[in-house]
Amino acid sequence: MNENTEKRRVLIIGSGPAGYTAAIYASRADLQPLVYQGMQPGGQLTITTEVDNFPGYPKGITGPELMEDLKAQAERFGSEVRWGVIESVDLSKRPFIAKADDGKIIEAESIIIATGASAKWMGIPSEQEYQGAGVSACATCDGYFYRGKVVGIVGGGDTACEEATYLAKLASKVYLIHRRDEFRASKAMQNKVFNTPNIEVIWNTVVDEITGTQQGFIKSMNGVRLRNTQTGELSDLTMEGLFIAIGHHPNSDIFKGQLDMDEVGYIKTVPGSTATSVEGVFAAGDVQDLHYRQAITAAGTGCMAAIEVERFLSSVTE
Repeated sequence: MNENTEKRRVLIIGSGPAGYTAAIYASRADLQPLVYQGMQPGGQLTITTEVDNFPGYPKGITGPELMEDLKAQAERFGSEVRWGVIESVDLSKRPFIAKADDGKIIEAESIIIATGASAKWMGIPSEQEYQGAGVSACATCDGYFYRGKVVGIVGGGDTACEEATYLAKLASKVYLIHRRDEFRASKAMQNKVFNTPNIEVIWNTVVDEITGTQQGFIKSMNGVRLRNTQTGELSDLTMEGLFIAIGHHPNSDIFKGQLDMDEVGYIKTVPGSTATSVEGVFAAGDVQDLHYRQAITAAGTGCMAAIEVERFLSSVTE
C-alpha cells in the first residue's frame, strides 16, 4: 500500500453542523471517522455573526463559536478532523477511493457527504464588505435582528417571495428588488407578496452598490444604490438590512455522474433516510436539502447519516 494511502471505516467530507454532528455520532459508535473540513471549515455559519435559533444557547452564540464547539465535541470522542479538501472520489466500488489536496488517498468503507451548499451572490465588492454587517443570505436565520426596521431582498423566485413575506412579519418595510418586470415565482407565492401591505416591489432594478458606515472596526450598512436595468438611472434607498435570495449552489460537483442528483445538483436521498443511490454513501445537510437549509436540520441529518453508516457497516461485516 502506498505510504500516502490509508484505510478508514468512515470518511466524512465537509464540516459544518451536518459533518460535525455526523462525526460526533460516528465516533461515539467507535467508528473513528476522518473528517476533511473542506474549503470553508465550519461551513456557512462561520460567516454568520449571531446565531439565536440553535437549541441549547439561550443567550445566542456566534456562528464561528458554535462550529468550534461542535468540532471540539467531535474530537473529544475520537474524530480526526483535518484541514484540506477532497478533490476527487471514485464511488464505483468499495472501498471507495478519495483523493485529498494534501496528497493523501483514503480508502473508505463508507462515506458521509456533508459538503453543504453555497449561496449565490450578486458579485459586487460591497456585498462581501457588509456580509454579516447588514447583508445576509438567510432571512430565517437573521430576520429576527431586523424587527421594526426597513430591509430589502433581492430576487424573483419562490425563495425570494417566501422570504419577503417572512420578513414582512418582522420588519416595518420590505423592498423586494427584482431585475425583471415579472417574477419567476409560483402564482401562489406572487399573490402572497402582492397582498402583503408592507412589501413594495421594485421592478427592473439591480443593486449597484451597498453603502454603510464604519466606527472603528465595526461596519454596518445603511442603504443601497439601485440601477434601473432599462434606463440605467441610479437612485439611493435607505435600509438597514439586505437579504440576497437569488439561489444556492450545492457543493456536489465532484460527485456528478456517480450519484443521482436533481437538475440543480442537490444529491437525491431515499425519503426518510440519508442513503444515496450508491450503497454505503450517505448525504447530510444542505447538499441534499433544498427546502430548509438550517443549522439544526443539517445537524439532524448528520445524526441520521452516522446512525445509518453504523448499521450499514454492521450489515456488511456480519
